[in-house]
Amino acid sequence: MKNPATLFFATGAIFVLIGMGWGIQMSATQDHSLSAAHAHLNLIGFVVMSVYGTYYALTPSAAAARLAWIHYALATLSVVVMIPGIVMAIREVDETAVKLGSLLVVASMALFLYTVLRKGVGRAGAV
Repeated sequence: MKNPATLFFATGAIFVLIGMGWGIQMSATQDHSLSAAHAHLNLIGFVVMSVYGTYYALTPSAAAARLAWIHYALATLSVVVMIPGIVMAIREVDETAVKLGSLLVVASMALFLYTVLRKGVGRAGAV
């Protein structure tokens, strides 16, 4: 992939396809006990990743920075850690992964804020 915007959108699409399949499975089995994890997968995995992708598509100077690739890795890792963590917390197995995943999600959003404040939005550059 040439740019982080494409990667954010593609990864978000993968996450939401998994979420849709999971939703169908929950509906078919009438077991909605993991609906909180499903909702977070769709929200953070698709909506937030798509917002990030949109920003990088609109702001080439931010997309060209090495920090964009770090942001992508952090955002993806946050979903991969948090969603199973929510499942484990709901099932009362352990809460460590959901706590770590939550911190990673916050760190990813903080990095996004930093990038927006540093690079601005669009081709014009800083705000």
